[in-house]
Amino acid sequence: MFFRLLFDAKPSKNLTMYLRVSFIFCSTFIFSSLVFSKPLNLLVIQTDEHHFKTLGCYGNRIVQTPNIDWIARSGAIATSFYATSPVCSPSRAALVSGRYPQNTPVVTNNVPLDDSIITFAEILRRKGYSTGYAGKWHLDGSEKPQWGPKRKFGFEDNRFMFNRGHWKKFEDTASGPRVGSSKKGKPSYDVGDADEYTFATDWLSDKAIDFLNTHKGKPLCYMLSLPDPHGPNTVRAPYDTWYDAVDVPIPPSVNKTAAQTPRWAVRAPKITADTIRTLMPKYYGMVRCIDDNVGRILGALRRNGQIDNTLIVLTSDHGDLCGEHGRLNKGVPYEGSARIPFLLRCPQKVQAGTIVKESLSCVDFLPTILSLMDVKTAGKEQGRDASPLFTGQKQEWEDLAFIRSTPGNIWLCAVSDRYKLVVSSEDDPWLFDLDKDPDELVNRVGDPALNETLRTFAEGIQRYCEKYDDPHGQNPKIQESLTEILEN
Repeated sequence: MFFRLLFDAKPSKNLTMYLRVSFIFCSTFIFSSLVFSKPLNLLVIQTDEHHFKTLGCYGNRIVQTPNIDWIARSGAIATSFYATSPVCSPSRAALVSGRYPQNTPVVTNNVPLDDSIITFAEILRRKGYSTGYAGKWHLDGSEKPQWGPKRKFGFEDNRFMFNRGHWKKFEDTASGPRVGSSKKGKPSYDVGDADEYTFATDWLSDKAIDFLNTHKGKPLCYMLSLPDPHGPNTVRAPYDTWYDAVDVPIPPSVNKTAAQTPRWAVRAPKITADTIRTLMPKYYGMVRCIDDNVGRILGALRRNGQIDNTLIVLTSDHGDLCGEHGRLNKGVPYEGSARIPFLLRCPQKVQAGTIVKESLSCVDFLPTILSLMDVKTAGKEQGRDASPLFTGQKQEWEDLAFIRSTPGNIWLCAVSDRYKLVVSSEDDPWLFDLDKDPDELVNRVGDPALNETLRTFAEGIQRYCEKYDDPHGQNPKIQESLTEILEN
């Protein structure tokens, strides 16, 4: 219709109109080519031991997290994203490699990542990206803090990477970074007199901003790994008193019965409601401090003109039960421990307000992110490319993710957006309906209405063990449980 009108016009106007339209078309084409041919930057912000429900975008009404919520609102939120193993080192190894813990071979904390592992950063470095890392690494053995590990795994600027520890204060010196608090001549976790320049979250965020400023105009990949809100539950002023007056919600599972407690969940010391009321205000303060610093980082991206050419991810390594089930910390397949926040903004490809409900885990990070960036992987990953879920493309998808325990109290878990099956070395199988039983108190094994779901999940665990060589699948009790489910 447009071209018909154009050439039906009077001859004297045809040329002028044609030139105007041609100019507009050419300008638009050139602009689009420049924008969409420019490589995407990658910024990954990872928190530590972070309960997903302390973020506004996951329903929290106590802690204000407008900057983190903006990432979710202007991009995508994954509502069923899980730590492949809900412990620091195994989860981190799975995220950077796309491989299951038994194949990295970081199956528990303080195990070094194998030299053969090719991380997402190494893949991007080979593509010409400027790469860097600041914060906790926890993949180079047991030494701490151990600044700038010699094995960089693709993170070329790793001056501000430290191997282990949950330090609260850092400082720059002529000989490099160091922990800013000490006790009896040794680095300490004390907050001390840390302020907005030296508190760990602020200091590390400054390093990320410095990198963004230094490398603007060039393709970059940076990972910021914040040690908070992992304990100790302490934070600098004014966040240390910000939530002192709040009415801390007490999870119903604190008062559950023995019959509602699987054997794989009974070893931790019992946490009371009073303990939760004492600990959570500082935890909230740490989360608020993180959000304010995310805001500073987003501000730097905007000032540098990088915001719409940067794929931004915010996630965590694992959760913190924060008193749920009468426990703190992590290590079990309960939601507060294993489920983690995952937010992604990729304005060129992912529509604002996207919600991904399908279950995913850390192994899916590498193939998904590199696919969104149009970068070929090294072919070593074991996770799935979930980019179609984020871009709205139709694709057949098995809604199952697999989680494994560390050695010792052995368990395997298959989880979807609604159900969760846990088989262990110490107990009969437990099946949770996360919609009807969000507190995970009722074992639905034996419910005839869920027999097909139970079989599907057991088959999934069997396939996972065989395909990815998980030795947990050889445990006699786990084999017995799976066989019984599949034969009934």
